Amino acid sequence: MATAAGVSPATVSRVLAGKTVRPESAARVRAVVEEMGYQPNASAQDLAQGRTRTIGVSVPDLDNPYFTSILKGIGREAQAAGYQLLVGDSGISSEREVWRAVRQRCDGIILCAPYSSPDVLMQVVAQLSPVVIVNRCAPSVPAPQLAVDSHSATLELTGHLMRLGHRRLAYLAGPESSWSNQERRRAVESTRHFGAEVTVVPVGTTAEEVGQAVDQALAAGATALIAFNDLVAFTALSQLRERGVRVPDDVSVTGFDDIPYARLAAPPLTSVYSPQGALGAQAWKILQALLAGERTEGFQTISAEVRIRDSVAPPQPRQRDQATPR
Repeated sequence: MATAAGVSPATVSRVLAGKTVRPESAARVRAVVEEMGYQPNASAQDLAQGRTRTIGVSVPDLDNPYFTSILKGIGREAQAAGYQLLVGDSGISSEREVWRAVRQRCDGIILCAPYSSPDVLMQVVAQLSPVVIVNRCAPSVPAPQLAVDSHSATLELTGHLMRLGHRRLAYLAGPESSWSNQERRRAVESTRHFGAEVTVVPVGTTAEEVGQAVDQALAAGATALIAFNDLVAFTALSQLRERGVRVPDDVSVTGFDDIPYARLAAPPLTSVYSPQGALGAQAWKILQALLAGERTEGFQTISAEVRIRDSVAPPQPRQRDQATPR
């Protein structure tokens, strides 16, 4: 090609890379390219420029449909832009080891890091940039962060329960280190200012532990159980059935995330729709801006939507009498 155009191979490379060369030389190279029907090797170009056209995504649990939905949102947008995904599950090993291993093979990384401390994230961002952090708010960390507005959505959910007449609420809490759990718990506990009695019960990770949490909530007289997420709510529904407790006749139950199975539960689960696909798509757009050299920092939230289904109802008269604050 260089011989046909009457230029050096270096000049051909510069033209194909979009770099500045003398106009007449560039015109001859482009004419030969068109005549020969030449298509540049994208992989070779990326290699020469130190790019992989791959982005990394790390999630804490691939078994959870919430995170797979986020991955789909990232994947659709990234693939449309010519990028592929490399996914790591940080729940099966040291999260920092997984993050480093993924980042070494990619141009940038998206971390779904709901449980990580700000100190850990500070160290990781310094080593692995460009990084986008999802499901976490850590103002001290110099990296863009994105999350669903759990607090506002939970306030709306608890407000609905109180309008139905519930005054004794139990929050089946997720991991203490989870930022989303902290936001949801903060919203539930704020209902005390409006006359509610709130019991907070950690649920653990097994069906037996969830059952113990359900027993504690019922013993406290709760008429509505607010689960940290849908998976906890599903297990709570099962444990309540085993105990002969009817939902929503005897107790109301809610979840969070509105994963696809929520509407198929028995009864269909009242939940908060967390737009996982939109969350993933927005995370990609932020990372794409970083890869283009744009400066992007700060914390962004995406709104969630309460979806009322058959798992909640007004408390029965006997429950309401028991729930009257003393």
